Amino acid sequence: MGNITILPETTKDPISLMGRRAGVCWGGNVEDADKNYKRGLDCIKSNHGRVLEFVNIEMVIDGYSARVIREWYTHIGGAPTRLQASTRYIKYDNFDYVVPPKIKADPIQHGRFLYTMGEIQKMLAHMEDDGVPREDLATMLPLSMTTKVVDKRNLRNLIDMSRQRMCNRAYWEFRELFRDICDALKAYSDEWKYIIETQMMPKCEYLGYCPEAKGCGRKPKKEDGDILCVHKVVDSMVNTENQYPVYAHTLESLFMPDELDDIARGWHK
Repeated sequence: MGNITILPETTKDPISLMGRRAGVCWGGNVEDADKNYKRGLDCIKSNHGRVLEFVNIEMVIDGYSARVIREWYTHIGGAPTRLQASTRYIKYDNFDYVVPPKIKADPIQHGRFLYTMGEIQKMLAHMEDDGVPREDLATMLPLSMTTKVVDKRNLRNLIDMSRQRMCNRAYWEFRELFRDICDALKAYSDEWKYIIETQMMPKCEYLGYCPEAKGCGRKPKKEDGDILCVHKVVDSMVNTENQYPVYAHTLESLFMPDELDDIARGWHK
């Protein structure tokens, strides 16, 4: 769709860098490359999030709509920074824009969309010829217009973003943008390939259940998962003699005290 350019200032060895930074705090040998890599992996697997903030990501995001970039800006954890192409330098009579797939699939709606974009472009050009300042004309630009951004953020922020933006309920263009970023980082180095494949995922994959009020059906809701867990526990209890205490901890995490009393009475009958 658009283009992602990973800039050379992006950390090439993110796992090893995390290991080196953590090694300082642990009094470890930060000169040993193998130990640094293993220590970095341990930080990831142990969910030591603060060390992820040392990994720098700088990239150019080009060819995505102003709408999706506006949403991109809402992810502010870790104090990211960015620069965006100025609307002063846009060719008002010929700017690029994104056409949503559902609109493109309908010939009538697609025609209306293209007509509207064409009229906006013509009117902006006419008004510029009449002397209207560019900073005022920019207020008429559509959100579907493509833009270019230079973005800088850390790994912890990007992983957190993946939980929201790789979700099937996220806006289609943001999902494509995030897939493009993941593909670009995977190609940047082998360490990035491991991080993308093991850490970038929607929150349902991370949690094991869907926390959304209206899910897509990819994962069960949390309450559905709890019910499934109860069924498994009860089935095991039925098939195992005198093992109620073994399952007590699991049951205590699922039921209120009065409900547990009923279960215990039923078990001891």
